[in-house]
Amino acid sequence: MSRLPRQGALLLALGLAACGGAASLPERAGYGPDPTLPAPSPGLLPTVNIARAAGWPPGHVPLAAAGLEVRAYATGLEHPRWIRVLPDGSVLVAETAAPEFADWSGGWKDWAAKHVMRAAGSAVRSADRITRLRGVDAAGRAVERSVLVRGLHSPFGMALVGETLYVANTDAVVHFPYRSDAGEITVPGTRLVALPAEPPDYHWTRDLLASPDGTRLYVSVGSNSNIGERGLETEAGRAAIHEIDLASGRMRPYATGLRNPNGLAWEPARGALWATVNERDELGSDLVPDYMTAVRDGGFYGWPYSYFGAHVDERVRPARPDLVARALVPDYALGAHTASLGLAFYTAAALPAHYAGGAFVAQHGSWNRTPRSGYKVIFVPFAGGRPAGPAEDVLSGFVGPDGQAYGRPVGVAIDSSGALLVADDVGNTIWRITPAVRP
Repeated sequence: MSRLPRQGALLLALGLAACGGAASLPERAGYGPDPTLPAPSPGLLPTVNIARAAGWPPGHVPLAAAGLEVRAYATGLEHPRWIRVLPDGSVLVAETAAPEFADWSGGWKDWAAKHVMRAAGSAVRSADRITRLRGVDAAGRAVERSVLVRGLHSPFGMALVGETLYVANTDAVVHFPYRSDAGEITVPGTRLVALPAEPPDYHWTRDLLASPDGTRLYVSVGSNSNIGERGLETEAGRAAIHEIDLASGRMRPYATGLRNPNGLAWEPARGALWATVNERDELGSDLVPDYMTAVRDGGFYGWPYSYFGAHVDERVRPARPDLVARALVPDYALGAHTASLGLAFYTAAALPAHYAGGAFVAQHGSWNRTPRSGYKVIFVPFAGGRPAGPAEDVLSGFVGPDGQAYGRPVGVAIDSSGALLVADDVGNTIWRITPAVRP
């Protein structure tokens, strides 16, 4: 199709925003084990309500919850998205973005979405590297910073098993030898398994988590569309979490029907695998809530035929009542269109005791809800391995009074001292949250 000028893209985006309906419920109605799920309100055109990426003004930082303080651990990164803390204390940061497809020409929605994502700070060139940070000085900044691996392909998830570093590129899980005392890894990565990555690779991020015994890996693969509108043949192996047996290299679907699973983490009390999942769009500003859930082996979670159990998406044809009948209800809703991504359970002791055992979730923020939702890091308390209370804001202030996005939180991790780390891809910063120092 022909390319419209930039002014045309802006006018189109504004037109889409004008057509979308505002939420009739408060954002909090879409949280918890029993969220409010009103009737769908699909429109001719999707809601677009962009917080334009601006970066942090000098002297500004996010707002931490009472009893906590936040400092910049590393700045000047290139679109840092994901974090992995290694046993040696190293903090690995995936500097990454969506892959480019020179030969891909989608429809008008794909074209419009690309311009919307550019305004939101997501459509940038991928640095395709992993940076290693070490130590912390008196000002809370990293003492050492170096590139660990270059030349990757939209990398995201990372996992260390023994002396092998596994990286989830968008199209494959690869591995490298890793030594704590070595510098940059220059040997080519060895492919372990291929991953679905056909254009447009609509959900390109792939998280990676090792089993506690180091014998298996779990990798998340999002859908290649919103609700299968490109044809379900393009969704083979997608909208799923896969298990990889490291001894044989065999990969199998572990759970399916997960539109865009992202943060993978082991819940400490029961040892269950949990994930955050981004749900579908274009059913209105109140639907559908993103969620986090314990992931059952063999479980089916509804996509694309239904959401939150048996709530049928009438747009999807042909219908599959047989699959809807066995769709599992997620454990905890995280608000409509919040783009909940990073997930980290707190098992350290540096932060106040209130946070022990609970989950930190990074919400990248909506681009298609009025009013906006997310753009913060929240905490969900847990007891006995289950969510046990309402979500609480931990880090906010990512959107300024003028509606521009100073930053957008993505990955979260707990460092070796027990501090909470947050990757901010618009602010190009890793934030470090610690207990507030009393005067």
